[in-house]
Amino acid sequence: MTKRRLSERQLERIRAIQERRRSRVETRPDTIPADTELIGEPETGRVMVRYGANLAVEDMAGQLVHCLVRRNIGQPVCGDCVVWQRIADAQGVVTALLPRSTVLSRPDFNNQPKALAVNLSQLIVLIAPEPEPSSYLIDQYLVAAELIGVEAILVGNKMDLLNPPARAAFERRFAHYSAIGYRTFWTTLHDLSTLAALIAALANHTSVLVGQSGVGKSSLVKILLPDLAIQIGQLSTATGLGRHTTSATTCYRLPDNGRLIDSPGVRSFRLGAISRDELQQGFREFQPYLGRCRFADCHHDHEPDCAIRDAVTAGVIAPERLTNFQHLRTAHLPRSHSDATQ
Repeated sequence: MTKRRLSERQLERIRAIQERRRSRVETRPDTIPADTELIGEPETGRVMVRYGANLAVEDMAGQLVHCLVRRNIGQPVCGDCVVWQRIADAQGVVTALLPRSTVLSRPDFNNQPKALAVNLSQLIVLIAPEPEPSSYLIDQYLVAAELIGVEAILVGNKMDLLNPPARAAFERRFAHYSAIGYRTFWTTLHDLSTLAALIAALANHTSVLVGQSGVGKSSLVKILLPDLAIQIGQLSTATGLGRHTTSATTCYRLPDNGRLIDSPGVRSFRLGAISRDELQQGFREFQPYLGRCRFADCHHDHEPDCAIRDAVTAGVIAPERLTNFQHLRTAHLPRSHSDATQ
């Protein structure tokens, strides 16, 4: 019997149910007895993975410690720097969150921003010839990177699937990203020399890897982290989560003082509601032309004397970037800032 395909509405409902279940797990009260004795002085550390009230915190010596979370300190997520204190049985209690430098978030089932990972410095967008790349999704990732203030890098993976003419055409298709300053790498996992520049770019950074399902993210992670199984085992031991560790957003140690955050949540990433000015700021090549349109509230759609559309006509801005801007404007801006005024 042929499988019945779920509609987008049904898939969204399923995702909302799953999100509610995750939220219930993450907000359940801690199980720390009130008379728990704290040992030694408070320490700082980094959250490497969280599942519910269980965290694996890396201490200043690089050791992983199973920690629980005090109530009313907020919701720690992967990458958070925290204050914690040791208790019996080689465990700890997180007592405070330290300020975050950057936050990557997406809307939850109530359309409120929910942090996925924090304290990032790079966002690595992975694409491949198969599945068909979505420039709309790519531009959502790039807008998010611009707004939170991290560098974005585009990586074309599985390039061995293409013959030379097809590869050249594929690279030309995305050449406008490197033209506006996004570093772009072309890789194949069957030739590790093609990964050298990417590996160098990950050094001394905390990076999150994002992209559609099927682009080779898991395979790339295994190559970037030759000790992945060991790290997963250490995290599982530290949290007692077992198999759940790999279903949660997790921070792994890379060589050369780098860290890689892998999150299942970024596969279905979407922006939340943002203002028109924020969306414009997310398209870096728009910057020289903002404020030069005839109308201050120009939507860069059909208005006369639009500097952005003139730049597209002149070949300075890629047409597909303006098309994606318009789609994002319609989908994510409050109604009063979108087509309601047109």
